[in-house]
Amino acid sequence: MPRFKSFHLGAALMLCAASAASHAQETKIKFQLDWRFEGPSALFLVAKSKGYFEQEKLDVTIDAGNGSGNAVNRVASGSYDMGFADMAALMEFSANNPTAPSKPVAVMMVYNDTPAAVMALKKSGIKSPADLNGKKLGAPVFDAGRRAYPIFAKANGLDVSKATWVSMDPQLRETMLARGDIDAITGFYFTSLLNLNARGVKDEDIVVLSYPNNGVKLYGNAIIASDNLVKQNPEAIKAFLRAFAKASKDVMANPDAAVASIKARDALVDEKLEARRLKLAIASSIATPNARAEGYGQVSAPRLSLMASQVSDAYGTKTRVDPNAVWNASFLPSKADLNVFPK
Repeated sequence: MPRFKSFHLGAALMLCAASAASHAQETKIKFQLDWRFEGPSALFLVAKSKGYFEQEKLDVTIDAGNGSGNAVNRVASGSYDMGFADMAALMEFSANNPTAPSKPVAVMMVYNDTPAAVMALKKSGIKSPADLNGKKLGAPVFDAGRRAYPIFAKANGLDVSKATWVSMDPQLRETMLARGDIDAITGFYFTSLLNLNARGVKDEDIVVLSYPNNGVKLYGNAIIASDNLVKQNPEAIKAFLRAFAKASKDVMANPDAAVASIKARDALVDEKLEARRLKLAIASSIATPNARAEGYGQVSAPRLSLMASQVSDAYGTKTRVDPNAVWNASFLPSKADLNVFPK
C-alpha cells in the first residue's frame, strides 16, 4: 500500500509539473480593440472563445476601446502588445512622432476598404457629393471620416472651405442628424446606419455616400503590433494572426453564430442587431472586391503609397508618411490559411 500511494503521489506531482510547464509556455498578449464589443469584434472574440489563441499557446486578453487614435497610442506606449486601429491613425502617429523610440506597425489588413461614409437624410436634398458644398456637417473631432474628408472632397471636386463642421460626442452624432440640427454626418457606415435606425430613421430614408464608392481608396482598420513584440517575439505575432485567420473564416461563414461570442462578453448587446452590423462590415469593408483581389490581410504597395501621400496632405503631418514604416507583411499566415472568404 505505501508503494501504491507513493506511485500516485509521484504521478500527480508529474501531472502538476507538466500542467505548470504548459501554462508557462503561453505568451500573454494584451489586445486593444478600436471600439466597443460590437459585431466586428466577433473576429477576435471567436478566436478567443473557440480556443484558437490557446491552441497557438497564446493567452490573449481583449479589451474594448474608444477610438483608433487611442488604440495606436496605447500600443505605442507599451500598455498593450497589439491592437485594432484605422490605418490612417497609425500613419498619422508615425509621421507626427518621427523620433519616437517605439512605433507600432500594421501586420494584417482587415478592413481592406475604409468604412467611412458621409450620411444624410433624403429629405435634405443631398443626393451626391456635389450637394455637400455649403452644407453643415457633423462628427466628433477624431472621427476617421471627418479627418479624411479633404481626401473625399478632392476626389469629388468639392471645396473643403464650403463645408461647416459641428463637433459633438459620438453618441450625439446620429441624434443631431435625425433632429435636423445638421445636414450630414461622417462615420463608419455600419455604425451610423444602425444608430440612425435605432433613432427611428428607416434605411430607405438615408443617403449613404461611402468613401470607397466615391473615389477614395483608403484602407481601413488593421491589426497593429508594438515595436517590442515585433523585435522580441515575432513568433507570437505569427501565432496570433494564424488564430485570427482561422476565426475569420468561421465568422464569415456564419456571422449569426459568431455574435454569441460578443454576447458572452457583454450580456446587454442585441445579438440580432450586432449580427446585422457584422454582416454589413463584412460586405462593405472586409470581403470586398478589392480584398479578394489583393488577398485577405494583405495590401497593394502602390495603393498604400497613395494613401500615405493623401494622409500626409489631409492630416498635415509633421513629416511625410513612410509606407514602409507602418506596414510589415512578414508575419502573415500562409496563403492557404488566408483563404477565408466564402465563395
